[in-house]
Amino acid sequence: MDLDNLAPPRKRRRWRRAAAVTLPVALVGTFAAVAAPQAFAAEYCGGFEYKVVSTWGSGFQANVILTAGDAGLNGWDLEWDFPSGTTVSSAWNVDWSQSGTAFSGSDVGWNGAVAAGQTREVFGFIGAGPATAPTNVTVNGESCDGSEEPVEPELEVSRANVVVDAGSTASIDVGFSAATTAATTVTTARTSGSTDISVASGGSLSFASGDTATKPVTFSATEDAAAADSATFTVSAPGYDPLEVVVTVADLGEVTQNEERFLAMYDQLAGPDSPYLHETGVPYHSVEELIVEAPDYGHETTSEALSYLMWLEAAYGQVTGDWSGYNNAWEVTEDYAIPDLNPTNYDPSSPASYAPESGDVTDYPTQIDFDAPVGTDPLGAELRSTYGDNQIYGMHWILDVDNAYGFGECGDGTTEPAYMNTFQRGSQESTWETIAHPSCETFDFGGQNGFLDLFVGDEQYSQQERYTAAPDADARAVQVAWMAQQWASEQGQESAISGSLDNASKMGDYLRYAMADKYFKQIAGDCIGIENCADGTGKDSFHYLMSWYYSWGAGMNGDWSFRIGGSGVHQGYQNVMAAYALSEGGLEPDSPTAADDWAQSLDAQLDFLEWLQVPAGSEGAGALAGGATNNWGGNYGSPTTSAEHEGLYYDEQPVWHDPPSNRWFGFQAWGMDRTAQLCLETSDARACDILDAWVAWALSESEISATDYSIPGDLEWSGEPGAGLSVSVSTMSQDPGVAGAFAKILMYHAAATGDTASQTAASNLLDALWAVNDGIGVTQTEARADYCRFGDEVYIPQGWTGTMPNGDVLENGVTFIETRSFMTEFEGWDQVQAYIDGGCTGDAPEFDYHRYWHQVEVATAFQTYAALFE
Repeated sequence: MDLDNLAPPRKRRRWRRAAAVTLPVALVGTFAAVAAPQAFAAEYCGGFEYKVVSTWGSGFQANVILTAGDAGLNGWDLEWDFPSGTTVSSAWNVDWSQSGTAFSGSDVGWNGAVAAGQTREVFGFIGAGPATAPTNVTVNGESCDGSEEPVEPELEVSRANVVVDAGSTASIDVGFSAATTAATTVTTARTSGSTDISVASGGSLSFASGDTATKPVTFSATEDAAAADSATFTVSAPGYDPLEVVVTVADLGEVTQNEERFLAMYDQLAGPDSPYLHETGVPYHSVEELIVEAPDYGHETTSEALSYLMWLEAAYGQVTGDWSGYNNAWEVTEDYAIPDLNPTNYDPSSPASYAPESGDVTDYPTQIDFDAPVGTDPLGAELRSTYGDNQIYGMHWILDVDNAYGFGECGDGTTEPAYMNTFQRGSQESTWETIAHPSCETFDFGGQNGFLDLFVGDEQYSQQERYTAAPDADARAVQVAWMAQQWASEQGQESAISGSLDNASKMGDYLRYAMADKYFKQIAGDCIGIENCADGTGKDSFHYLMSWYYSWGAGMNGDWSFRIGGSGVHQGYQNVMAAYALSEGGLEPDSPTAADDWAQSLDAQLDFLEWLQVPAGSEGAGALAGGATNNWGGNYGSPTTSAEHEGLYYDEQPVWHDPPSNRWFGFQAWGMDRTAQLCLETSDARACDILDAWVAWALSESEISATDYSIPGDLEWSGEPGAGLSVSVSTMSQDPGVAGAFAKILMYHAAATGDTASQTAASNLLDALWAVNDGIGVTQTEARADYCRFGDEVYIPQGWTGTMPNGDVLENGVTFIETRSFMTEFEGWDQVQAYIDGGCTGDAPEFDYHRYWHQVEVATAFQTYAALFE
């Protein structure tokens, strides 16, 4: 990266796995078409571009781009005539109406101003019918007719990857992105791979000058073709960049409706030009860069996304019998998400030095107390004996995939993806108050001590590496591995993924650090004050639940290292399926005590969920409350609750307070997915009882049809376990990712109990979700009033100064966006800026986000329904 460039140029991502990327039977083709932009001298309309972003079936998405004329635009009214049959179903950033073929639209305030000669994308819409460009375009009453600038067409295919049954055929569509300027011939020929796969028809296609139609190419596989055989075909035409299509043989059988939907989404997510993937194969958090939630911009990623990559590829293996993608997902994870840190020295009897947390970011840095007593790490010696080194086999939770911050790897400034961190200052620190910093601290950026002295006070700072695991993600990787094992075994292919299953088992071995108190103190109800809490001497420091994190690190020369567990326990992080898989489900780890620990964890998690479930007769009966901790406030403080469970105090909002971590319904769905699957697979009575009550509550609070849905969004809690625990739904949501997870819960419940209402609701949810796939993925428009917080102050102590790699100054009083100025170059920033400039009043900026985890939740919901019911 050019560190002087605040907005690095976009890279053309072309990722392919080492083995062939195998994709589905040909479905409806998607081609991007662009109406030729017009540019000419005028008062108002200096240019007009009608850009068709994607098409599917009878629908399409288009964006409208205006260039202002000599007078500029201080508000705009736009009119045009559509082709017969074209209608707008929804639009954003525009007040619009349509009568017959006549369309009119006007600005919504923030997007009305366009300086003379400047070009701006002003709005977008979803349409049905012909995607042909409109005619008779006017802006503020002035015609936009003028000389056209030709658009250079590109050769395109509807599928870069195809799956075909032995003895059968599958087709793709071939065409051009815009009208061709001369007659041309497109040929498709095998360039490598199995000779049992060939072009059956369409090997030579003639296109006339100006042709915009698509034409089919059909591939066939002989009866003798073996499963997983593949061949690469090159589609070419003189003067155009050639394209590759990979065709793979798989025993698909009859492709059901929801398998077909899954395969279509797989193509969107895993194709060679997928906007969701970095060139390394690491998935982004979202296609869009301007998004702030746990990751503070969209082209970061999390270990959560890597676990969803595994899930997508495991589901693909179940549908097609091709497991190369699942194995590749583990290779990507090992290469980029599991730090290669193997310190020469680690002392389990002195695992870490105590640094208290605070509920106020202005209390940071907090002072390390080297004299405070800590317990003994009960896993360190066993893990070293089992695996022969001091490496932690866990995923670090966040990566700067495009290296937009410019930290690089260990200060080199260029390597991408790059390990980084944000949250570091207690439960009250929101995303909007974080300071982005490198996981490998070399003092190249920040202040005199890098970023370390913003977080902890030390006697002497040293260069070091520090990493944090999100146990929810690692446990999901194990849960998915168990599913992959079942599916591959049914196909007689378990040996094909044996190495990946070993990796999951090993990850589960280290995941036991999430069962421990942060400083390995005994789990006891009277653990108040670091000096008063008894030191753990073995597994008495285990609560056996899945905490919010565990962490590890070491000095740069490896002469010292640390490990800590996690004390904050959230219900949404519990994964009873992972505990089952690692204790008796065939993924038992190699360490001698691991399977027994996971057996205890399975029992402890179910007890915990029963304790947290709102009881019958109370408002919200069946919902699950936030969680608990044995380390109140992160400093072993005095609890403000009387509710206690096995040495843990009830915490309504464990770990996160801004926003409260118990508020989001998505955590309900994530956690219940695993409980529902355990009920289905084992008929565990406790799991099934928890599931029954939860499903009854969640369905009672939802409205679901085959065309639309509304599910809980935010929750409001009161009381505590044993003393009036209840919950109400305060807002409703159309979050597609949560809806996908909810659908799977309903499927598991229906399959386990025969409940037809659950199955019908799941089926309707899938239909409604399929309807909001815009050709890139599933999305629902979101209003982001919280983006006013781009102007929030990021606390930096008075007198502390430093710089980010791009030169952004860090000092007392800086705001979130001032420490991340590169974000102002991201698409969509102009409407955020307008919202802030307007005092954050009026309509909040709206976005159509394509989060990776959303897509995989929905895609795998299609695959799950097909596996259970079709």
